[in-house]
Amino acid sequence: MSDPIMTLDGVVKRFDPRLSLGDRIAAAIGGDVETRSVQAVRDVTLAIGKGETLGLVGESGCGKSTLGRIAAGIMKPTAGTVRLAGAPVMDAAGGKLTTRIQTVFQDPFASLNPRITIGETLAEGPIAHGLVTPAKARDYAAQWLDLVGLDPSYASRYPHQFSGGQRQRVAIARALAMQPEVLVCDEPVASLDVSIQAQIVNLLLKLKRELGLTYLFISHDLGVVRHISERVAIMYLGRIVELGPTLSVYETPQHPYTQALLASVPRLVTSDADLAEFKPIAGEIPSPLAPPTGCAFHTRCPHAGPRCAVEQPGLVAPMPGRLAACHLLAGGVGKAA
Repeated sequence: MSDPIMTLDGVVKRFDPRLSLGDRIAAAIGGDVETRSVQAVRDVTLAIGKGETLGLVGESGCGKSTLGRIAAGIMKPTAGTVRLAGAPVMDAAGGKLTTRIQTVFQDPFASLNPRITIGETLAEGPIAHGLVTPAKARDYAAQWLDLVGLDPSYASRYPHQFSGGQRQRVAIARALAMQPEVLVCDEPVASLDVSIQAQIVNLLLKLKRELGLTYLFISHDLGVVRHISERVAIMYLGRIVELGPTLSVYETPQHPYTQALLASVPRLVTSDADLAEFKPIAGEIPSPLAPPTGCAFHTRCPHAGPRCAVEQPGLVAPMPGRLAACHLLAGGVGKAA
């Protein structure tokens, strides 16, 4: 990895329940009211190199989108810090969002304002932050539309007049118009047809080369992540359980969860001899309201031992450039510490 442009250090995000007046009264008198917090992100430390694409993979509900919003400064962590080039993403008061990090969301129809034109959408942020004057806003918006492969004349149209793929191009152009160094891409192709997904992925690769961008690419699509990312982080129930170069992780997964994820990817076969029964990961992902003790994956892991249920494994280096959080890699699972 090159020199890190972004670092996340000990990031934790807890969502406390918002109780109604009735619930607060019931809790005060000893009633049965759900007051447990949701542990969405638990002690995540990551570094992203300048010009790198780091893929973030995990099941739905594992906390990857929450981590992406924290990285972008949209959401304040409960604990830990996020820094861009050594400076906090948010100021001491926790309110100032840097323009050097922008986000591309999963659903462009939901993230674009339906009441203003695309040109106004692209110019709104840059004008507010002094990147362009109102007099030059039209030409500025046209520049970014052209860069993402859309006709500049489309600036006068509204979001509902575009296809899904075109709307995602608009969302990318809006993010780029803020002249960021880092893009947090939160499932940017999940809502698109497969052929359109390929176009958007290729566009992101092209923009990265031309503009020198850095990506945090969040997805549950292992094939897309393999194509676009130099490194990949595997997330389970709020924690990073494996991290390393993408091809290395895919070819020699070390954590049992990573192994199970990759084994569940459908494969084309050319003969009956290659057919294999699909084996999904056993059980269900535990509730973040009450995560398991010890290793969070031990309730679904075929290799779990007594130590796994009582001790949270730390990240260890099973091979150069790789990290994984598993007792199996740190001296066995059969004995409690």
